[in-house]
Amino acid sequence: MKRQPQIVGDVSKLDDYAFGSGTISWWGVTGFMLIEGMGFVLAIGAYYYLMHNEVQWPPSTDPPPLFWATVFTVALVATEIPNVWLTHMAKAQRLQPVRWGLTLMTLLGLGVLVLRAIEMDALNVRWDRTAYGSIVWALIVLHTFHAITDVFDSGVLATLSWTHDMSGRKFSDVADNAMYWHFIVWSWVALYVVIYWTPRWL
Repeated sequence: MKRQPQIVGDVSKLDDYAFGSGTISWWGVTGFMLIEGMGFVLAIGAYYYLMHNEVQWPPSTDPPPLFWATVFTVALVATEIPNVWLTHMAKAQRLQPVRWGLTLMTLLGLGVLVLRAIEMDALNVRWDRTAYGSIVWALIVLHTFHAITDVFDSGVLATLSWTHDMSGRKFSDVADNAMYWHFIVWSWVALYVVIYWTPRWL
């Protein structure tokens, strides 16, 4: 009896998705975070450069008020609890928990954006008043745009999860989106220290 030739390197039965560093999308999100992180580093550098060239910091105003910024920061860090849970559910490919998790993260994201609007309204300096005002607003607005991007992505994924069947690749997308939210949260913690506590430590 003639033996069937053995195919070497047959990958037809492998999954067409993965989680973590085994995917192009993970590397894309990681690269995106590195680029945006460098943008924050440069903006923070500009903040301290301007501070070094002033006799008083902030010039001609009091340090920015803490209350709403702290409320925003606490609320943002608290979103990490459902975000980590959502990551685990996505990797386990549990559809119903992922649907509810994405919906919850979208609503929480909208909630923290409302708090961000209140925080910005409470700032005691205009963006066009001084160089200090310009760099403070630049840092906050830059972070806000990143947060809006992730909330929008979460909303799209939530809508797709409720209206379409979720494949393994979509679960991988959910995990990558949750990873980006980690960046949103912890980059803000660093910015919160720079913007709100640096003037109080001088």
